[in-house]
Amino acid sequence: MFRLPEFNYHNKVVFLRADLNSPVKDGKIISDARFRAVLPTIRYLLEHKAKIVIGTHQSKPYEEDYLTTEQHAEILSSLLGVDVGYVEDIFGKCARDAINSLKPSEILMLENLRFTAEETKQRPLEECEKTYFVKKLSPLLDYVVTEAFAATHRSQPSLVGFAKIKPMIPGFLMEKEIKALTKAYESEEGPKVYVLGGAKVEDSLNVAENALRNGKADLILTGGLVGHIFTLAKGFDLGDANISLLERKGLINLVDRAEKILNEFYPYIRTPVDFAVEYKGERAEIDLLSDKKWIFDERPIMDIGSRTIEKYSEILKEAAIIVANGPMGVFEIEEFAKGTIEVFKAIGESNAFSIVGGGHSIASIYQYNIKGISHISTGGGAMLTFFAGKTLPVLEALRISYEKFKNKKDFNQ
Repeated sequence: MFRLPEFNYHNKVVFLRADLNSPVKDGKIISDARFRAVLPTIRYLLEHKAKIVIGTHQSKPYEEDYLTTEQHAEILSSLLGVDVGYVEDIFGKCARDAINSLKPSEILMLENLRFTAEETKQRPLEECEKTYFVKKLSPLLDYVVTEAFAATHRSQPSLVGFAKIKPMIPGFLMEKEIKALTKAYESEEGPKVYVLGGAKVEDSLNVAENALRNGKADLILTGGLVGHIFTLAKGFDLGDANISLLERKGLINLVDRAEKILNEFYPYIRTPVDFAVEYKGERAEIDLLSDKKWIFDERPIMDIGSRTIEKYSEILKEAAIIVANGPMGVFEIEEFAKGTIEVFKAIGESNAFSIVGGGHSIASIYQYNIKGISHISTGGGAMLTFFAGKTLPVLEALRISYEKFKNKKDFNQ
């Protein structure tokens, strides 16, 4: 792949595909973590007199956090200390005129890319190349810099469509992400412990299967809805309230697959031994083998319990490599953040090379000021896809672009 410093950006138009998709509350963005992550690349391009066009998405149609990118421009302006323009257009005449009027070291934020239909579906690179998005913007651009690691598992026009048309270059964040994930995945050190939590159950099953089958993990610890599914697969009853929740989320059918994975790798997949629920207005911890399990019929599980936290923490402190994705429970509620906080603290306190990813995981790490984690990944689904051993379309696009343009000699002129 190319590296950012290989090119001369003076007076060149650079399309910077970022992933600034951020958590929202009451219509306001509440975390600037992904903005801060791309600042080094933006500052580098500003210093080298590029004309910067930023494209990002925010959520998807019909979701509550599906917003314009006007706030994104304001947040970046504040962080950079320079004005970031905003245009209510993506590739129409208003956007193209705004791009053409840019001067060196100026920045323009395009509208939410998912406001255009072409960006809401995934297609092969060759089809993305033929979209109006790519056809309209490519004549105006000199380079494409990609910092959208969190979207690398997607194949959409803004992410892969320019690969054969313009040099496509990983930014500093993308380069850092690739190096860190590759180091954890390829390492021969051990023990290698994966912590799989959160709600992306199918993706987590893919990771568990690939990592154990190919010797990439020695042990897997589970929590969140991932832990629920594996616990059910072990034959424990989690009660009506929790089974109903999994049915509503369309996850209950994954129990059979989890059972097959357990049949092959049983000793190497650990599940919670106790859980926390809200009972009579307080946190109550219920052991899976206790006579209080009837509470699971009435109350949904909100977190892992103290015994599980202790067992997981002991394992993590002895690990050499740790890969973690997703929280252990509903960390947004303080009483039920304990499992997530303590597990992530144990990761930070270990001597392991550690990677933690996923939007909710990142939010909890910053919210509770957890230190010592080697690499905090900006990607959730992308990170899971990587550790599931699958091809990431954006990384493939970067490779294709490098092969096409590596012998061109005029880039630094």
